Amino acid sequence: ARSAARSAAPSPRTIATSRLASMFIQTQNTPNPSSLMFLPGEPVLEKGGHNFASAREAMASPLAKRLFVIDGVENVFFGTEFITVSKSEDHAWSTLKPEIFAAITEHYSSQDPIMNDGEQADSTTINDDDSETIAMIKELLETRIRPAVQEDGGDIVFVDYAEATGVVTLKLLGACDGCPSSSITLKSGIENMIKHYVPEVTEVREAPPDEAEAEGLKAFQRLEDQLSA
Repeated sequence: ARSAARSAAPSPRTIATSRLASMFIQTQNTPNPSSLMFLPGEPVLEKGGHNFASAREAMASPLAKRLFVIDGVENVFFGTEFITVSKSEDHAWSTLKPEIFAAITEHYSSQDPIMNDGEQADSTTINDDDSETIAMIKELLETRIRPAVQEDGGDIVFVDYAEATGVVTLKLLGACDGCPSSSITLKSGIENMIKHYVPEVTEVREAPPDEAEAEGLKAFQRLEDQLSA
């Protein structure tokens, strides 16, 4: 993930392409070597983003389900125009990319929906019962921070704001999840920007994995251990 406030020129990116059937799919590197962006040239989500941290979560999406069938895929994230796939360290992109290209092409050829149950409400949607402070945080995330983070194949979503302490909790998704520079981005870039525009905020923290994600990671590790035994 990149700092939303940095002024340095972006690092060079590697873009590759694959033409399968009638689809022209591009890939783009992210700051996380274990995550790669796939741009199918077709809409993915209408807005926002959706993260799948396990095969169980992927059951909500025919496309994510196809991707999780591939050995080595650990996480899938959908943006509006891209799909970020994260892999395990012991699998090479040279092996995984052809399978991912094929899964994406198969999905768009099938005319299946991206999500079975429709898109969930976006986390940065300002609700009627949000306080003025929360509304300002969500607006800042939506207009200034998320666009920069999404350029690197990830996303950042609002989780909570504690009025008593001024602590904002955010969740990093996609390529940002597990990225070596994500903690630096969260503190030096995102926290500084939010504190500048919303003085009530005293600190920004990253949300820990929720129960479903933690269980999914444990199950994946157990499977990896069994296969390597």
